[in-house]
Amino acid sequence: MSSTWWPRLRRWANVIDQLSACMGRLSSWLVLLMLMVGAWNVVGRHLGALIGRNLSSNSLIEVQWYLFSFTFLLGGAWTLQRNGHVRVDVLQSRWGARQQALANMVGIILFLFPFSLLMILSSWGAVHFSWNILEQSPDPGGLPRYPLKTLLPLGFLLLIFQGIADLIHNVEAIRDSEKKRKP
Repeated sequence: MSSTWWPRLRRWANVIDQLSACMGRLSSWLVLLMLMVGAWNVVGRHLGALIGRNLSSNSLIEVQWYLFSFTFLLGGAWTLQRNGHVRVDVLQSRWGARQQALANMVGIILFLFPFSLLMILSSWGAVHFSWNILEQSPDPGGLPRYPLKTLLPLGFLLLIFQGIADLIHNVEAIRDSEKKRKP
């Protein structure tokens, strides 16, 4: 690979890493918000039963699972960046940096990219249809569904981007290990 391309690729990897980190921070705040909404839903349901008023609603219940969806789908790339996804650690812990980087690259190319592309392609029609009809919740007082459904391809697109950044970082790890081996 040309030496003029390498700094550009590393810059792109850093930009993607920053995007993933931003989504991770957003996801962590959404977890807190989700917990607060969930706590209110429980308290409101029980307190409302005591005073004879409905203190919760379908929209608050849906907000809670919307926030979970946001957290899960937007936080996936950040989790990948932080090596929080499932790995075969029993084997990898015995390998050197070069072998670990190669195994990561194989996993990204053979599993992450195809699965993420499959998820984007298989969800695209449902997302498009949902936007066309401006899909709403079937529950009374529920929330719109089309923005939520958009998160599915977006979350997997973010995973693909982070996979690209990880490929670049793994190539860099291999290059560094080769430099150390040369006398």
